[in-house]
Amino acid sequence: MSGAVSPDRRRVLTAGAAALGAAASAQLWLPATARAAERKALPDGVFSLGVASGDPLPDGIVLWTRLAPDPLNGGGMPDRTVPVEWQLAEDPRFRRIVRRGTAWARPAYGHSVHVDVRGLRPDRRYWYRFRAGGQLSRTGRTRTAPPAQSAGGHLRVALASCQNWQHGYFTPYADMLQQDPDVVVFVGDYIYESSPSATGVRRHEGSGEPYGLTQYRNRYAQYRSDPDLAAMHAGAPFVVTFDDHEIDNDFAGEIPQDPDKQSHDAFTARLTAGYQAYYEHMPVRASAVPNGPHIRMHRRLEFGRLARLNVLDTRQYRSDQATSQEGAQDPSLTMLGAAQKRWLVDGLRHSPARWNLIASQIMMAETDLQVGEGKLWYYDAWDGYQSERNALLQEFRRVSNPVVLTGDRHLTMISDLREDFADPSSAVVGAEFVGTSVSSNGDQDQAAFRAQWDPRRADNPHWKLLDAHRGYHLFDIRRGGIDARVRVVDTVVKPQATPRTLARLRVEAGRPGVHVV
Repeated sequence: MSGAVSPDRRRVLTAGAAALGAAASAQLWLPATARAAERKALPDGVFSLGVASGDPLPDGIVLWTRLAPDPLNGGGMPDRTVPVEWQLAEDPRFRRIVRRGTAWARPAYGHSVHVDVRGLRPDRRYWYRFRAGGQLSRTGRTRTAPPAQSAGGHLRVALASCQNWQHGYFTPYADMLQQDPDVVVFVGDYIYESSPSATGVRRHEGSGEPYGLTQYRNRYAQYRSDPDLAAMHAGAPFVVTFDDHEIDNDFAGEIPQDPDKQSHDAFTARLTAGYQAYYEHMPVRASAVPNGPHIRMHRRLEFGRLARLNVLDTRQYRSDQATSQEGAQDPSLTMLGAAQKRWLVDGLRHSPARWNLIASQIMMAETDLQVGEGKLWYYDAWDGYQSERNALLQEFRRVSNPVVLTGDRHLTMISDLREDFADPSSAVVGAEFVGTSVSSNGDQDQAAFRAQWDPRRADNPHWKLLDAHRGYHLFDIRRGGIDARVRVVDTVVKPQATPRTLARLRVEAGRPGVHVV
C-alpha cells in the first residue's frame, strides 16, 4: 500500500481541527445539576494535556483526558471533583451525536477522565470532545474494532516505543498521523525517569528522578505536551503497555535496579506512585486501576478474525535478571509469571484469528553479542529467560501466523523466530519486528553503529534487517499477508523532520518468518 495520503483522507484528518470554531459556540451540554456544580470557575487551560482514546472493541472505546491547567506543577486543579461533559459523534462537526454523558474528574486520580463508551457500531470512525468549566477540549478522532466474526478486511497498525524527551523531539508521530493507522501499539518507555540533563536536546522537568506521585504526574504531563504526540493521540486509538523506564531502569517485579539504594518499602512506594500516574495518563479501562504496587496490563484485543493482539507485561511478574550464561538458562526463571504465561498460551492455542500478534516489550529473538565462538547475551531481554522463551517458541509451531511486536532496543531489529536459537538449522516458527525508538538515542552516528553491529550479523543469521534511524513500523494486515514498512525520519534534534520508508518487508500467511521485499 502506498504511503501517500489521499486528499479525502487528509480532509478527514484535519476536519476535527476545522470544527473547533463552530464548537466554540456549542450548545449547553450539561444537565442542570452538573451546570450548577460547574459555576465554580476553573482556571484557564484545563485541557492542556489534550485528549486520547484506546483499547478499541467492536462496540466500544475508551476516551481519555486529564484536567491540568498547570501541568508541570501537579496539575493546578482545585481539590474537588469536577464534572466533565463528553460527546461522541459520527462526524467531526458533531451534528450526529451518538453518545454523550458526564464523567467526574476526581482529585484522587489527578483529575483524569476515563470514559468506557459502549453500544457503538463496529469498524467505524467517531469523533469526540470534552467540556469542563465552560472550556472545550480539542476534537479527537477514533475507531472501533471490526465485527467479531469478520474474517477479512484490512487493519493498519503502527508500532512505537521508547520516546526520551531529552534525546529529541517526537517527530516520527507527525508522519505516523499522515499514514492514518487504525490503531497505534505502544510497547513501552512512554516516559523516562532520568534526571534533567544540561546536554539534552530538551530538558526534563524537576530536579531529579521522579519517586512520588506528583513527580510522576509532572513527568507525564511534560511528555504529553509534545505537539506531535498530542496530535497522534487525538488522531487514532492507542493500545499501550509499559516497560521499565515508566518506573525505574531494568527493574524486575518489586526489585529495583539498585536495591542497595532503594529499600523494598521505598521501591514499592515508587511502584505505587508510578503505576497510578501511568493509569492517570493512559486511555485504558478500569481493569487497569492500580492496586498499590500492582497493575493489570496484560490483556487481549480482537480485530475480528483477522488478528488477535496479546498485550504482555514483561516487568511486573519476572524473576530478577540473571548475571551469567548459566543463570540465563535456569528453568526456574520466568519473564511472564505462571498465571500470565498460562493466559498467553491458552489465548494462542484457542485463537480463531488468522494472525496472532504479541506485543512484547522485550526482544524475543536471540542477540548474540559475541563475535565468533561463544555467546554473550543481554540478560534483561528474553535471552536472559531462555527456558521460558524456548517453551513459548515451541508453542508457536502450533499457532496460526505468530508475529511479535517489540520495543526496548532503540534499533530496528527484524528477525525470524527459530524454535531453538542454539541450532541455526531449527525450524522458523514466527517473525519479530523490534521497532526502533521514537527519539531515544537521538540522531545516531550511522557509521559507528555499522562498525559496532555489522560484525555480529554472521553470529545472528536470523536477523533480516538492522538499522539505527529513529522512527516507527507500519503494518498493513490482510488475510494473505502482512506488508510492513520501516518509517524513519532524518532528525529528532529539531522540531520538524523529513520522513521516508527505509525498508519494506512481508510476512506471508502460512509461511513463518519475514522477507525483505
